[in-house]
Amino acid sequence: MKIFLDTANIEEIKKGVDWGIVDGVTTNPTLVSKENAVFEDRIVEICETVKGPVSAEVISTDYEGMVKEAEKLANLNPHVVVKIPMLPEGIKAVKTLSQKGIKTNVTLIFSPLQAFLAAKAGATYVSPFIGRMDDIGNTGMDIVGEIVTIFENYQFGTEVLVASVRHTEHVLEAALTGADVVTIPMVVLEKMFKHPMTDIGLERFLKDWKKYQDYMDKK
Repeated sequence: MKIFLDTANIEEIKKGVDWGIVDGVTTNPTLVSKENAVFEDRIVEICETVKGPVSAEVISTDYEGMVKEAEKLANLNPHVVVKIPMLPEGIKAVKTLSQKGIKTNVTLIFSPLQAFLAAKAGATYVSPFIGRMDDIGNTGMDIVGEIVTIFENYQFGTEVLVASVRHTEHVLEAALTGADVVTIPMVVLEKMFKHPMTDIGLERFLKDWKKYQDYMDKK
């Protein structure tokens, strides 16, 4: 399962890339605005940093507007994947863009049938928003499993990108379910490293090593 960072912060992206575990980035105008950056410039900077798929979102909700924005975004850098909202006009745009060789990520997916339609149109990725499903009393990961099954049944090339991840348990469930990608904020990625037994084991090792060093120094 690939790990994407959901951010527009360059320092976070550099850290994840330096660890060797970040494969791509998802971002949007809201995240970029928090960085006080020019949208197009920041997208290019992210692409050059991660050297992997970078999802950048369109603002338009009509077919012509989405296609025009998507073409502009795709021309910024070969790594750009255009995020398109799950709308009839959006699916129409995805079909056109896929025929043009432009990669797309259909966002705001909340049902397996929405994902099915996006895959039929040729989407590169579909993004089920599991955290938001949990917020309204549903189990978001359930739809991920159903989407994975549907895509396997019909051998769609579309990848399942689990989004709206709130905690490490979501990441574990995504991996167990067979999702292709999970996109997460840095705070969740950092928590994936941690376990109290690891800390205890490291502390014990260092104490034992110090005792050994002290013993050797006295010889």
